[in-house]
Amino acid sequence: MDEREIQFVPGEGKLSEEGVVVVATSVAVTTIDEVPGLMQRIRPDWQAKKLIERVRRILPVDPSSACQRLFNAAIRDLKDKILIVGVGIAGEAARAANPKLPPIQNAEDVEHYTTSNLIKLAYRIGLLNRAEWRKMTRVYDIRKDLEHEDFEYEAAFEDVVYTFATCIDAVLSKDPITLIEVHEVKQIIEASGPITLDTRLLADFGQAPDQRQQEIVQVLVSTALSNSEADVVRENAYLVLQELRDLTRNGVRLAVAKLLLDRLGRASLDELTVRVAHAAGLLPYLHKGQRKDFFAEQLDKLNGIGHHWKPHEEHGPALRLFEEFGGLSEIPDDIKPGIVKWMVRCYIGEPGGYGAGLNRKVFYSNRAAPIIEELFLNSRGDIQRIVDALQSDKDVRRSCENEHVNRRFQDLLDIVGS
Repeated sequence: MDEREIQFVPGEGKLSEEGVVVVATSVAVTTIDEVPGLMQRIRPDWQAKKLIERVRRILPVDPSSACQRLFNAAIRDLKDKILIVGVGIAGEAARAANPKLPPIQNAEDVEHYTTSNLIKLAYRIGLLNRAEWRKMTRVYDIRKDLEHEDFEYEAAFEDVVYTFATCIDAVLSKDPITLIEVHEVKQIIEASGPITLDTRLLADFGQAPDQRQQEIVQVLVSTALSNSEADVVRENAYLVLQELRDLTRNGVRLAVAKLLLDRLGRASLDELTVRVAHAAGLLPYLHKGQRKDFFAEQLDKLNGIGHHWKPHEEHGPALRLFEEFGGLSEIPDDIKPGIVKWMVRCYIGEPGGYGAGLNRKVFYSNRAAPIIEELFLNSRGDIQRIVDALQSDKDVRRSCENEHVNRRFQDLLDIVGS
């Protein structure tokens, strides 16, 4: 069968003539004539370069050369992005790699990096994710075959598709990076009025190397926890941490959490530290014993207030803190049932119909009820089993002997079961 007519099934591989499996990317291409369509995804500044035009021209007559030239363009692009990131961050990433990469002290060192090491460095910096790093490494193997075995190995259809799709999607389609600076974030949080983060700054943070993300998160966490900073600056740092949380990579969170643990030592967690740790996405990485002691203390505070409706003025401030602590999902499993039970008993209330509340069937805390509903709704998958089990709890069953109180408990069961 002619290679131009091979039916290529996305997600499956095809054995080349050498017996090597090349895994396809999920690109719906059925003939080699459709491959140039992939090139429409190359970003404009590369589209305008003569190299890409040459790739288009030679693809129909010499696909092997086209693959090599496009791969070379992707490597040049990665090299330029590394230079934008800076030799400082690149050098640190090279030292931290396992095994270590050749040292980088200036731009010349980057220029002289081997292709294989450059791909690894781009991954270590964060310019490529793990899947993209592996795919670019496979493309490099294909290119070496094409480069050194011109008379024995010609680019097969799957080689062309894999090379073009990987180089374009992992590298050439991605915008040039703008390295976010730490001082930019400092200027934002030091503003005296309301702050906003524009979409470009958020995008730059999301694309920033791990080291730069870590520097920024460290500054924000330190500022939010600092007693020497103005209240408005600390609050702004807290708000920015919330904005950046979903863009912060897990490796960065783990590194900053380790620094926070070193700072805490054996000291107990306080409310401010837990609030800031949750805002930054660090709470799950803190020591389990410290988290357990902290939430056990919160349960003691709830028990001290009481779940009856009379101290309802105190319920709101105490329960709203749980929203800032990350909701019920962040509570350790051995403390969570006690806190959930307290909230259930506070929510369902007690039989009414007497005194000033003669027409009120159930007396419950108006301040607590909407907060508990929100907490249960946001953590329903995590607490459903606990709430279901409370149907057999003697305290809850005694309260639910009243049909109106029981109806409120059924409402909670519906919330966590929805």
